[in-house]
Amino acid sequence: MAIFRMSPPFLAGTNRVTIQMLQVIFAMIPAIAAMVYFFGPAVLINISLALTVALLAEAILLKLRKRPVKPFITDGSAAVTAILLAVAIPPLSPWWLTVTGVLFAIVFAKHLYGGLGYNPFNPAMVGYVLLLVSFPLEMTTWLPVESLADKPLDLHSAFQLIFYGQTNAGWVADTVSGATPLDTMKTQIGQSIAPAYIVNQNLFGSLGGLGWEWINIWFAAGGIYLLYRRVISWHVPIAMIATMFVLSGVTYLFAPEITGSPLFHLMSGGTMIGAFFIATDPVSGSTTVKGRLVFGAGVGALTYIIRVWGGYPDGIAFAVLLMNMLAPLIDYYTQPKVYGATK
Repeated sequence: MAIFRMSPPFLAGTNRVTIQMLQVIFAMIPAIAAMVYFFGPAVLINISLALTVALLAEAILLKLRKRPVKPFITDGSAAVTAILLAVAIPPLSPWWLTVTGVLFAIVFAKHLYGGLGYNPFNPAMVGYVLLLVSFPLEMTTWLPVESLADKPLDLHSAFQLIFYGQTNAGWVADTVSGATPLDTMKTQIGQSIAPAYIVNQNLFGSLGGLGWEWINIWFAAGGIYLLYRRVISWHVPIAMIATMFVLSGVTYLFAPEITGSPLFHLMSGGTMIGAFFIATDPVSGSTTVKGRLVFGAGVGALTYIIRVWGGYPDGIAFAVLLMNMLAPLIDYYTQPKVYGATK
């Protein structure tokens, strides 16, 4: 009698989650390099600090929950959360801001719900919103791009500002930081009849915010790589980008003096990282095909509404979390029809 030996997928030696997370990190490298180019080495310090805190917190919580440490700490999910949060906050944020956000994301937004695969909200965005609501000044003060700085910060000076609040030369974070293009556009509304991007031309490039346009381009390139590798599907990012483009295009036609152009909104702030790396979270987002289109469109619409009429310059995090709340309802009403079933 012949005996056939089968190898089910769950016996594969390589962890699929780890591979996907590593590809997500790999896809972010060009955009991170662009951030370092435009904002200096403080970006790398933030990422290193966030990774250290996230991995330590992950290991401690796994021990407390009596779960095996090695398989979960090496799956890459904590690292992705840490990197997403680190690049979303200002480079010269004080060390305690990064630590607080990462700890809240790992402890409360992830493990409180049971760990990877059980979190109803995107952990990185939960940590980000906590920081934005609690510490709005620190979260909205960014470095100017290197081309605008009188004296770009080196690694040593950036380290001193992050951990000690000032450098040996007496610099403090406030003297070397300022508003982003989205901040400027929002604050200029009502103060001038001219659009903000005309009033402050030194903050704006050809497509969006100076520096930010290239960062968004590289995040989009990384997203295309993830689409090619089938790590994510096209539904959420395309729906989000298309919705933002249409809404900003309509308002720009009727009221260009109070809003930026469609390209400005696509190439400024966190649009592309939100579309390809945040809103595509398979755990906290919608799981059906139609549902992903609705989810992406909702994130795009809410982001634009918050940017133009809300109280914050960028609405990616709030939009994602609000749509996370609606994801179960969206899935319920967008379930595909079962073959052979009668209504």
